[in-house]
Amino acid sequence: MGFLKEFKEFAMRGSVIDLAVGVVIGGAFGKIVTSMVDDIIMPPIGYITGGVDFSNMKYVITEANEAAGTTEVAITYGNFINVIIQFLIIAFCIFLVIKGINSLKRKEEAAPEVPPAPTKEEVLLAEIRDILRSKS
Repeated sequence: MGFLKEFKEFAMRGSVIDLAVGVVIGGAFGKIVTSMVDDIIMPPIGYITGGVDFSNMKYVITEANEAAGTTEVAITYGNFINVIIQFLIIAFCIFLVIKGINSLKRKEEAAPEVPPAPTKEEVLLAEIRDILRSKS
């Protein structure tokens, strides 16, 4: 029974839940980036390069042979190029987020500290000092 209790405490820790949320959001963000690369970035690049579609680029090792019942064996390096572009976009977005967070932290650190308010004892001592000065 102790094992289940420990596991429940581990699973319900804030950092584990935050990680799970991050993974789900990261997966959704990955789909957005995939669509952006495939549907928005790669078509203009293909147009600039003379209609080359990177996703269909491949090096065929063995041709498909229907008579023999073999399928094509190929290295699809075009898809690899798309994945590299997706990675660079995700890395750049993460860089921008971290840069923004770091700049906010620097602003917080640069803010001057307000001197703490005097304690009750300090206020009382100041009053006693002032009374003694006024009597002299």
